[in-house]
Amino acid sequence: MAVPLRNESDGRTPTHVAVIMDGNGRWAAARGLPRTAGHSRGADAVKRTVKAAGELGISYLTLFGFSSENWKRPVREVDDLMGLLRRYLRSEADELARNNVRIRVIGDRQALATDIVTLIEDVERRTLENDGLHLTVALSYGSRQELAEACRRLARDVQSGKLLPDDIDEDSIGERLTTAGIPDPDLLVRTSGEQRLSNFLLWQLAYTELVFMDVLWPDFDKSHLADAVREYGNRERRYGAQAAS
Repeated sequence: MAVPLRNESDGRTPTHVAVIMDGNGRWAAARGLPRTAGHSRGADAVKRTVKAAGELGISYLTLFGFSSENWKRPVREVDDLMGLLRRYLRSEADELARNNVRIRVIGDRQALATDIVTLIEDVERRTLENDGLHLTVALSYGSRQELAEACRRLARDVQSGKLLPDDIDEDSIGERLTTAGIPDPDLLVRTSGEQRLSNFLLWQLAYTELVFMDVLWPDFDKSHLADAVREYGNRERRYGAQAAS
């Protein structure tokens, strides 16, 4: 059985943290503001979290930015979110590069506007050689969609004779996911008090520790991330094995 990579330092700091950023709309509604205001403040929380992850010794950070299901939201809200994404990619690319952050984007790029895809490709190219924090952003992403595409790739490889059916195992599936080369998350944090995965990294989260927090995403900061990391450090990860005596 493939086992997710562990942190090589003390075992109490997760190597890879994934975050479902939830609560922008409720944050805005509670203040009588349009949802756009919540998304804008949420973008500020992204910046804080990226910085905090590096300061806390986290090597990989994956953020669920926009799901494949989010396209069903009102057109105006989707347009506002895409506008925020454009501004983030333009304004943060230089800082990410200077701070030795490597950024990659997973998800269905065909659903994104051409100019956004160009911005994504540019920031990925500019940060490709960076070896500090590895930042992955899931955009137009759905885990079931990702798994279906991995199955299609396996089927094509079997059909072409590159792979035998009996050789299909966990590793061969993982190698065909969009997260190939990235260790599975040690810790998943979801904000806003909701307790579900929402079609996010279903394969990769098989042995991940889950922490659900009541804070709304726009209010999330280093102290909240540190609390989640502390909670992770107090847990014993057994991967199905017997607890230590």
